[in-house]
Amino acid sequence: MSSPTPPSIGVILCSSRQPRVCPQIAAFVTETIETRTSPSPPDPHAAPPPPPPPPAHLHTIDLAAWNLPLFDEPNIPSQITAPSGYSRPHTRAWSQEVRKHAAFVFVLPQYNWGYPAVVKNAIDYLFHEWRGKPAMIVSYGGHGGGKAAGQLRQVLQGVRMHVAETMPALAFPSERFVLRASKGEELPLRGDEGIWRSERAVVREAFEELMALVSRR
Repeated sequence: MSSPTPPSIGVILCSSRQPRVCPQIAAFVTETIETRTSPSPPDPHAAPPPPPPPPAHLHTIDLAAWNLPLFDEPNIPSQITAPSGYSRPHTRAWSQEVRKHAAFVFVLPQYNWGYPAVVKNAIDYLFHEWRGKPAMIVSYGGHGGGKAAGQLRQVLQGVRMHVAETMPALAFPSERFVLRASKGEELPLRGDEGIWRSERAVVREAFEELMALVSRR
C-alpha cells in the first residue's frame, strides 16, 4: 500500500519592503520545521516525546515576487468559485497558486503596530481559495510583532481559515539588531547557536498544531 502524498504547505513571505529580512526569517522558520527532531539524546526517565507531525512539502510564496497590484477585480471574490471567474490574469494565477496548497505559514513583520498592506491585498483578492484551510502565523519585529499577528489572525478568520492557537513571536534582541535588520543585512539565525534557538520549540509546536488541523480536513 502506497503512502499518502505529503500535503503542500505554502510559506508566505508577507513583506515586499526593500531592503528586507523576511526571506532570512522565512528560511529560519522553514529550517526549524524541517528539523523537528531534537539533536539531544533522549532522557530515559522522561516521558516519551509526542510523535512528529506528518511529513509535508514546504513551498515559498514571496509576495514581493508576485507583485500583485492593488486589488483591481470588478467582482467580489466571495462570489467567484473558480479561477476562470476572475477578470485579471494575475488574479487567475494567484488563485491557482493558493489552491495548490493545503495550508499556509504566514511569516509576518510588524510595521507601525500593524501588518503590511501587501499581505492584506493578497488575501483580499480571493475568498474560497482560503476558506477552510489551516494557517499558522510567525511574526517578527522589535517586540516580536504580536500586534500584527493578532490583527492578521482576525483577517484570516474573516476568510474562514482555521488559525493555529500558538503564534510564535520572534523579537529582535537589541537596537543594533534592529539596525541590521532595517538595512537587510545578514542576521545570525542559523543553527542551534542562533539568536532564536529557544524560539524554535515554539515554532515547532505551532507547526504541529497546523498539521493537526490539516489532518482533520
